[in-house]
Amino acid sequence: MSPAGDFESLQAALDNGCDSVYFGVEQLNMRARSTVNFTIDDLKEIANRCEAKSVRSYLTLNTIIYDHDLSVVKTLLTKAKEANITAVIASDQAVIAMARSIGMEVHISTQLNITNIETIKFYSLFADTMVLSRELSLRQVKNITDQIEKEQIKGPNGNLVEIEIFGHGALCMAVSGKCYLSLHSHNSSANRGACKQNCRKKYTVIDQETGFEIELDNEYMMSPKDLCTIDFLDQVIDSGVKVLKIEGRGRAPEYVATVTKTYREAIDAYYNGTFSKEKTTEWIKALETVYNRGFWSGYYLGQELGEWSDIPGSAATQKKVYVGRGLHYFPKAEIGQFKIEAYDIKIGDKILVTGPSTGAQEMIINEMFVNDAPGEKATKGDYCSFKLPFRIRMSDKLYKIVEA
Repeated sequence: MSPAGDFESLQAALDNGCDSVYFGVEQLNMRARSTVNFTIDDLKEIANRCEAKSVRSYLTLNTIIYDHDLSVVKTLLTKAKEANITAVIASDQAVIAMARSIGMEVHISTQLNITNIETIKFYSLFADTMVLSRELSLRQVKNITDQIEKEQIKGPNGNLVEIEIFGHGALCMAVSGKCYLSLHSHNSSANRGACKQNCRKKYTVIDQETGFEIELDNEYMMSPKDLCTIDFLDQVIDSGVKVLKIEGRGRAPEYVATVTKTYREAIDAYYNGTFSKEKTTEWIKALETVYNRGFWSGYYLGQELGEWSDIPGSAATQKKVYVGRGLHYFPKAEIGQFKIEAYDIKIGDKILVTGPSTGAQEMIINEMFVNDAPGEKATKGDYCSFKLPFRIRMSDKLYKIVEA
């Protein structure tokens, strides 16, 4: 299950092998301020794009809900149902009840912190899929999935309840993301999708009795490294989970493309018998090229907490530099034309093209035309054309991929 913060990321997920996508609409989701978010009018387009690829679509509506939100919730759920969105991811009982009343499939958010089989039984009255607490080990996850099978615990759709866990991406210091630090410091609630990410900063600890100060050297004490499960994905699948969630609705489309593609390859390798240590090494290298704070395995393998980030931002091995924008595409010749507005590009460069319909496409330039003549390099102000295996639009942006 891949994240979609905007149409670029949505298309990147669809193009790289996801089975489902999750997205937020306007303000009532846990990434209300950290990403663009879609509008109600986008729901039909989202559903259409997903249906064309046989991909399921999940609306996240998992914040704390107040009385003044209820009319918006009802409208949003009704429009999502009309647009044929597959399911809603919810944590508030009001949202769950409204969704069930109109016959919409419900998935339970990690915000409800499900950690045992009795809670699974209770929510099976309303929900078909449940996201477990992020703090469980794979042994605990396996125990829950085994009991679902043994006791034949079914959801409203008549099928066995499916279990979802987080597979990759940012982790929060708080239990299943329920944090109040941002609320107390900035009156900006993480539980309303407005986290200020205080935890990602560096702090000095002061002893109030003696005034003694300790600077936490090279360690962001409340900022965990990013979760990565690809090197033990075989154990994850063997635990009985049915949905692997990639975190990142606030991330760029190339992040969504790379992570989705990499986990798709790894999952397929598991099922065709080619999953290996050598392959996981290459997959991790690919994941390191996009945004990350360093990787660790979370709580799944039973280690004690202690994998804190030692950097304020990304540890990605690559970064993108804006070059220019799309101008025209010649479909018969399969050639795209760009206006170079910033950084230069040359033959042999690795480029990235992003756009709402294009998604995130990467390739290496083998030949080019500069101002309608064969050329080796294009600089600011030039018109540059080269062969593309995909269509571009005028809204598309051209980037050069360089080492970070």
